[in-house]
This record gives sequence, C-alpha cells and structure tokens, in this order.
Amino acid sequence: MPSSSTPLRSFFSKMSGAGTSPLNVSARTALIGFIGGAATISLLALLTDLSSAAWLMAPFGASCVLAFGLWDAPLSQPRNIVGGHLVSTATGLLLFSLFGSSFWVVGLGVGLAIAFMHLTKTTHPPAGADPIVVILAGSSWSFLINPVLIGSIVIVLLALVINNLDKQRRYPKFWI
Repeated sequence: MPSSSTPLRSFFSKMSGAGTSPLNVSARTALIGFIGGAATISLLALLTDLSSAAWLMAPFGASCVLAFGLWDAPLSQPRNIVGGHLVSTATGLLLFSLFGSSFWVVGLGVGLAIAFMHLTKTTHPPAGADPIVVILAGSSWSFLINPVLIGSIVIVLLALVINNLDKQRRYPKFWI
C-alpha cells in the first residue's frame, strides 16, 4: 500500500505553496489603479448613459485591474486586452449561435476561449468571462463591436495616457 500513497502524497504536496506572495504593495500603484479604473469605467458608463448602446460589461473592470495595476505584465498589453476580448467574445457568440445557451455550451465557451487566446498569443484573463456574458445574455454579433471592440480600445487608450503620465511607467511593453 505505501507505493499507492506516494503519488497521492506527491500530488497534494504540490498544493502547499512555497513562500509568500511576490506582489509588492505600492501606494503609487494603488493610486494610479484607482484613477485609471475609475476614469475608464466612468467613461464607459457615461457613454452608455448618453447613448442607446451598452458600452460596458463586467469583465472590463477586471481588465482595468491589469491595465492600471499590472501594466507591465504580458497579459496587460494592448494586444492581449483587445485581442483577448475579441477572440473570447467571438468564441462565445459562435457557440451561442450554433448551440444556444445550455450549461455545456457555457463551459465549452470558456474552455475554447482559453485555448484560442493561448494559440493566438492574446491571453487576457478577464476575457475568459466573455463567453459566459454573451451566452447567458443571448447577445447578437453586434456585441463584438460594441461594447467589446470599442470598450477594449477605450481601456487601452486611457491606459496609454494614464500609465505614461507616471515617469516610472512605460506602457505598452509591446504592441505585437
């Protein structure tokens, strides 16, 4: 019996963690994150109020965390913000148009979105929620343009301005 418990023990030992969080606490980053997130989401909400179109969706809040709080991470770059949202939303819309909104379609949508973002080098964690949003809401293909494309471009534009106002930041790290 000892030999069968060794792989199990090894498996669970991987879950013990190793050390403490590598994240640094910075009042400057917190302030820029606050300003960037508040300005971006407020602008998208204002545009929604002023028009008949929805400019805002919940995953954009998480995109702001990355764009302003972890601006130098690969998953926070413009290619990933815009591309990740487009790839994931298109995946959800395609599956919804083919299969409807069954529980398995939602799961398949998220799984395929992760795979497609990885394969296209557009991984952006907040975009993993996009298939859930579009499938459960029964969104039309126009959702891909507004709010997804336009909203993600707004996030990037504000990230370009706000992040680069700080002399210690350089955003983006890459475009392509």
